Amino acid sequence: SRAVLLPLVAVALGWWLTIRPSGDRDWAPDVAHGVTARIEGQTAILENVRNFEWRSEQHFTPHWETRRYDIGALSSVDLATSTWGNPAIAHTLISFGFSDGAFLTFSAEIRRERHESFSEIGGFFKKFELVMIAADEADILRLRTTMRREDVALYPLDLTASQRRALFLTYLDKANQLAAQPAFYHTITANCTTIIFQLARVVEPGIPMDWRILLSGYLPDYLHDHRVTGAGLPLEEVRTDARISAKAQQADPAIPYSIAIRAEDPPRR
Repeated sequence: SRAVLLPLVAVALGWWLTIRPSGDRDWAPDVAHGVTARIEGQTAILENVRNFEWRSEQHFTPHWETRRYDIGALSSVDLATSTWGNPAIAHTLISFGFSDGAFLTFSAEIRRERHESFSEIGGFFKKFELVMIAADEADILRLRTTMRREDVALYPLDLTASQRRALFLTYLDKANQLAAQPAFYHTITANCTTIIFQLARVVEPGIPMDWRILLSGYLPDYLHDHRVTGAGLPLEEVRTDARISAKAQQADPAIPYSIAIRAEDPPRR
């Protein structure tokens, strides 16, 4: 009866509200550390940049590094998307390029415990925390293109120098916030793509909400419509040109990964 049900719902809701995210668990090795940063003049000093050597998805040598980046040398921003089954659902990452040839990729990821595996349902119910990973492209993109054999695409974004700088600093701020105050991942409201959208709105407040923010496999279409990527080119051509998995898998190992995935395709006949 309602007299019994309502107290039970109230108890369950009360318990639900007491569940708090934590930054101190036995984390899976690839999400053991979230990146943090401090700024000294024009230099960003990042702690816990991931640079794993992947031999397979299960076998790797972990490296967590301290790195320094010249904020004034920011020269590019790319959106990476990675799909592995349903083309409507993609993991999204943002990669910043610097004039010295360095690239740094940010990924808002599920922070699994060592014994856990991903569950979309669990992502609705406070099962996972959220972590900001900053990594070398040869780690985080190579894991997806070459170890997992996912369909990865890289879309150059048409941003001004001030927008690149603002977006980079906003990522650093978000990473520091998550380190200081842990938060839960949520399949709809706090995932890799919604984090990108929230951060982008800090840079450009007028960016409109769109269903393609939720169906992240269509995020490149949204950006193309707003002339942020591939302006002047047909969308299908932009999508084809962006795909990098085959390049990564066929590349000469002696060529640096970030150079190999940006190599131009042979001219179309």
